[in-house]
Amino acid sequence: MVSLEPKASCAICSLHGDEAELTSHEVWRSDLWLLRHHPCPAPLTGWCLLDSRRHIGGPMNFAPDEARQWGDVVQRASQLIREVTGCDRVYAIAFGEGARHLHLHLIPRSGDDPRTSAWKIADLYRDVEVGKAKAASIERVDDWLLRARVLAPAFLS
Repeated sequence: MVSLEPKASCAICSLHGDEAELTSHEVWRSDLWLLRHHPCPAPLTGWCLLDSRRHIGGPMNFAPDEARQWGDVVQRASQLIREVTGCDRVYAIAFGEGARHLHLHLIPRSGDDPRTSAWKIADLYRDVEVGKAKAASIERVDDWLLRARVLAPAFLS
């Protein structure tokens, strides 16, 4: 088993240690991975993050078990997001600069929503962050979370 020892200065490690906050957004977790909805303000309903449970910067730092599971977990989490949102595709984006702890953004892309087209999704993210665009409603996010949690075992176990 790989050590899950958190890094004190890491916001994602801190979030993983805050059960109350994490529980409000968590969809699913395993020994190595945690799928959570983007916290409020969420740019879109169904915008999720797939975190490594261990503090690592990215795939180049994977332990053997993490490397073996990564593709499968990303695929299944994306399928879950598509199922619950009804979106056309799911973008997968990770930079690792805002928080140097592996967290893959899994973003629902709907053809009928031009805000989700390619790099426009980055504009939407920034606009919501600064209050220029409306965030997803808490009620819709909560409803999405309830449905995703029910389906998660079928997709991710």
